[in-house]
Amino acid sequence: MSHKEDNKGKGSSHHTDLYARIPLTCLPIVYHPDYNITFMGLEKLHPFDAGKWGKVIHFLKEEQFLTDENMVEAREASEEDLLVVHTKRYLNKLKWSMVVANITEIPPLIFLPNFLVQRRVLRPLRTQTGGTIMAGKLAIDRGWAVNVGGGFHHCSSDRGGGFCAYADITLAIKFLFERVEGISRATIIDLDAHQGNGHERDFLDDKRVFIMDVYNRYIYPEDNFAKKAIKRKVELDWGTEDSEYLQKVELHTEGSLNEVRPDIIVYNAGTDVLDGDPLGGLSISPQGIVKRDEIVFRAARRRGIPILMVTSGGYQKRTARIIADSILNLHREALIGPEALEGEGSSSMVTSMMSSSGSTGSTSTAV
Repeated sequence: MSHKEDNKGKGSSHHTDLYARIPLTCLPIVYHPDYNITFMGLEKLHPFDAGKWGKVIHFLKEEQFLTDENMVEAREASEEDLLVVHTKRYLNKLKWSMVVANITEIPPLIFLPNFLVQRRVLRPLRTQTGGTIMAGKLAIDRGWAVNVGGGFHHCSSDRGGGFCAYADITLAIKFLFERVEGISRATIIDLDAHQGNGHERDFLDDKRVFIMDVYNRYIYPEDNFAKKAIKRKVELDWGTEDSEYLQKVELHTEGSLNEVRPDIIVYNAGTDVLDGDPLGGLSISPQGIVKRDEIVFRAARRRGIPILMVTSGGYQKRTARIIADSILNLHREALIGPEALEGEGSSSMVTSMMSSSGSTGSTSTAV
């Protein structure tokens, strides 16, 4: 079955550029140079490597996996796009530099005029958010997609925090529910070291969304209210290592997908679980992270469920190399790439897309 963009009964859906048609010659990997935050060195005041997304792309090009021609260029989410989830009041708050300084944890932003904060900090985050929304539709069309940025899982409709100013995961899912026929259930697999309290608050009373969250129980945000939304909660102790971690990831990923079969998986693949991360407090090796991503993709592909991966947190300089290595490993294992479409467990939705590339919606996502 191919999924078509559904406008029947959706008269309230605004016009968006994020679901425009994408050529089949492009891999469903979404990026834009605007993802990277550079602002007179102020970005270095946060432990986050604010240029890591560009470094991931650099490594993938070096390995001749990606070129400028075969990746998808992200588009910035417009205010209308953001209002699908966010309140007008919240978006207006972002016009105050002090609010953005608190959300991004970069205090000197308080002293900068907001037009600079918008251009140098919020526009990159809006572009990453547009990339996640685009990748959601691409995942449905192609069976898989990776946004090299995004994963702002601490942001909900009316509040940001923890470097997350826009609720890209909630937005991607709501766009699919509203615009794509036959998409009515989603599973979020959140494997960032921190609890994903933003999407949890947004989907607290939404039975269409199943949330699995594996996180260090002792670190930010410790949001007990949001925890009520988690259907599979796996709380880890300080210093958890590969063996226990991978066992739990596999057990609960399989369990979650056996419990509810979704139409889309959103995989929040934070690399802040890496040993030595200043904020994550876990002790996972680079090889452990690569294996973790393989476990999740293999579970999705075996069942023929489309999967969208976002890269989320990761606070060390070496995380960009690990993300690139993981994407290359997924390709080697035939879990992504053109050959994955014919692979074991590929869905009829995907193969029908390939055989009828001219059909409505079969290639629609933005360039």
